[in-house]
Amino acid sequence: MLGPVRAWRDGVEVGLGSPQQRAILARLLLNHGHAVTLDQLVDAVWGDGPPARAVAALRTYASRMRAALEPDEGPSVLVSAGRTYRLRSLSVDLDEFERRVASAGAARADGRPADARELLVAALALCGGEPLAGVPGPYARGQRDRLAERVLGVLESRLELDLELGRHAEVAAEATALAAEHPLRERLRGVLMLALWRCGRQAEALGVFAETRRVLVEELGIEPGPDLAELHRRVLAADPGLAGATVRPSVPRPAQLPPDIADFTGRAGAVAGLATALTTSVGRAVAVVAVAGIGGVGKTTLALHVAHAVSGHFPDGQLYVDLQGVEAEPAEPGAVLAGFLRALGVAESAVPRGLGERAALFRSVVADRKVLVLLDNAHSVDQVRPLLPGAPGCAVLVTSRTRLSGLPAALVDLAVLEPEEAVELFVGVAGREQVVGERAAVLDVVAACGFLPLAVRVAASRLASRPQWTVACLSRKLADRGHRLRELRTGDLAVSEAFRLSYTRLDAVQARAFRLLALPEETDFSLPVAAAALDLDLCEAEDVLESLVDASLLHTRAPGRYGYHSLLKLYARQQIDRQEGPPIWRQVEAPVDLWSRRGDPLAASGARN
Repeated sequence: MLGPVRAWRDGVEVGLGSPQQRAILARLLLNHGHAVTLDQLVDAVWGDGPPARAVAALRTYASRMRAALEPDEGPSVLVSAGRTYRLRSLSVDLDEFERRVASAGAARADGRPADARELLVAALALCGGEPLAGVPGPYARGQRDRLAERVLGVLESRLELDLELGRHAEVAAEATALAAEHPLRERLRGVLMLALWRCGRQAEALGVFAETRRVLVEELGIEPGPDLAELHRRVLAADPGLAGATVRPSVPRPAQLPPDIADFTGRAGAVAGLATALTTSVGRAVAVVAVAGIGGVGKTTLALHVAHAVSGHFPDGQLYVDLQGVEAEPAEPGAVLAGFLRALGVAESAVPRGLGERAALFRSVVADRKVLVLLDNAHSVDQVRPLLPGAPGCAVLVTSRTRLSGLPAALVDLAVLEPEEAVELFVGVAGREQVVGERAAVLDVVAACGFLPLAVRVAASRLASRPQWTVACLSRKLADRGHRLRELRTGDLAVSEAFRLSYTRLDAVQARAFRLLALPEETDFSLPVAAAALDLDLCEAEDVLESLVDASLLHTRAPGRYGYHSLLKLYARQQIDRQEGPPIWRQVEAPVDLWSRRGDPLAASGARN
């Protein structure tokens, strides 16, 4: 009854038939075993406009209902006598709801608020949405409103018990959402005011009263009742008698971080810097750090390692989400916030619908907590911004292939490994017995990998899975640049796939520039050379190049000079062969040679033309 009308027998759901049959069942159930006349059933289903053969239809519905509810052999459930029907031998969730609420009242009267609260939580757990959902007829409409009012009143009682037990912050968060849905309920507004006051938010508590008074006057033409007015007076006077329990009960402490990487290697400086940034709040600002870098450079690995290292600074929990920033459909911030709120103990029914409301509730819930939020693989600033807490006790670590320069964050560009770190990672994955005596070959391999962690891991994994290979054999395979990316693939790991995810996010102009600028053999190039190759003016070319830098597909070592990671350059050339064809070189050869003969001034001065 406390949701869509449904029935089960021996754990198997029973088909209840048409909406009209459900309306009859609801009318009989709400009469609690007492007889209901045919006239009353007609009124319940059709009101003042019944069909001509309403009674005959009712008898047909009753026959079908009896067949659904009663097993072949067993006691009768639907009993008929003359022009009446009644139900017996049924267990109804509404009856159990009322029993639990009554037991909660007794526990509260006995001075056992914690037991009373648990009983109310158990009662509310029986509610599965709008009572009598989908049941037609005037009777069901009236009862639906009555039951919804009853459930909301019990929820208010549970919130009051939460206040008794010192759950002020949790009540403030949940009551904020509920009050927005039910702006005329003075009892609920009073709960919210008291919760805010006990959280030290007196101005906000007074603001709730002012808003409530405005709504009541505008909507109903009345002033707030005496109870709410008295609470307002006491809040205004900072009445110490309003103080509640100081014991903080147990609250959910999510620990959502995926496991740390067992063979994490190097990055000592980056680890220390990120840890310091996350655990040191500046003034009243929440600590936010955004790590960007090329696909495969180890952003997620580093972030997880740092998050585990600093988790002790955030005793109220760690939240994690993969924002799927390189996928066709990145994660929706609203859906992410709903998951966060549930993990932090907010009831499903208290999660608001709108993105802005969810973001506000999230900030309220974590306002007095120390929570670490790891947002992995972000797509954009707009995706991340609603997910940021507002309190300085929290911290946020973001990873992205895009430089999130619009965030109020410390921005970190993650570079490839140092040569010795790359060697250490290779040896750790491949196994020391596999590389003994071949240090020079190992150096050749990690250099061919461009010291990119993903590439090093893939190469080492291939060697580990081929005991008959030597490092020198692997080095020879990687020496052929034309086939190097094909060799850097094992199982579900592939360097070219990591690059593809970034490449497919480019628009047509960016993608063409990414391909064509990989043609020259030089390790880097100047802005004028790029403009000549792309047939763009300097300003247009600079906009395109800087957008590729922000996407971590180019790097810039000095103003006006750009370059590729060695493996990204190989990938870009592959796309030329697939999408442009070899003759494309003739279109860019002349302007590139012209600028080369002029002696590129940027190469010497680093100045921007």
